Amino acid sequence: MSAPPAAPPAAWGDRVLPRLFVSRVATMCLVELQKLRHDRSELVTRAIQPALWLLVFGETFTRLRVIPTGSLPYLDYLAPGILAQSALFVSIFYGIQIIWERDAGVLSKLLVTPTPRAALVAGKAFAAGVRAVLQALVVLVLSALLGVGLTANPLRLLTVLLVVVVGSAFFCCLSITIAGLVLTRERLMGIGQAITMPLFFASNALYPVQLMPGWLQVINHVNPLSYEVDALRGLLIGTPATLPLDLAVLVGAAALGVGVAAALLPRLAR
Repeated sequence: MSAPPAAPPAAWGDRVLPRLFVSRVATMCLVELQKLRHDRSELVTRAIQPALWLLVFGETFTRLRVIPTGSLPYLDYLAPGILAQSALFVSIFYGIQIIWERDAGVLSKLLVTPTPRAALVAGKAFAAGVRAVLQALVVLVLSALLGVGLTANPLRLLTVLLVVVVGSAFFCCLSITIAGLVLTRERLMGIGQAITMPLFFASNALYPVQLMPGWLQVINHVNPLSYEVDALRGLLIGTPATLPLDLAVLVGAAALGVGVAAALLPRLAR
């Protein structure tokens, strides 16, 4: 009788599991991006709001000079904040897709596959990030046409895209977490609309932190959007920024978001 096959060494499993996770994340991300090919008009419609912010709000307040930004034109100060806002709006309602997949029976089928739940969430989160990058490119082109003094450094621009992806991944996970708690599209839409503008106005996207009242400054310091805006402004415009802290907060928030959203997926599928 032949001897039973030896069990694979533990190191082999340690190598395979991360590779499997990355493979599943990439697959889920590609599936999500395929949906974008069928509705490219979404990129155009989502570009309208940031364009209005830059053209109307930005140009008007640049002339009024009511928000002190030092020697930096207000439109230059505003552009990174609008870039972060457009990425936020792309990702904050991503949980609606999860609910649609639940109603269509797709989510329950995905959960019985060997794909880790965290990979399912991470795939959707990074797909939201890629969608947000496409949106960010539109905002960057529009900002350049309006004369905003953007950097031309390729490394800084690549880091900008990384910041947008990670920030959008967190807000996508936040949306999936809310979906796992409220379970219905209507409640998710209501909560998403209720928190989107407070997140935006409680950040440094529109005005310097020093102009905020004390209580709003406290909220600003725990608002991930503020760290995204700070990083984008430092990279694009060259203003002083705490880039290592900004990236650490965004990566940590995204990792925590993936874990929490993955834990709530079975509840959403029931």
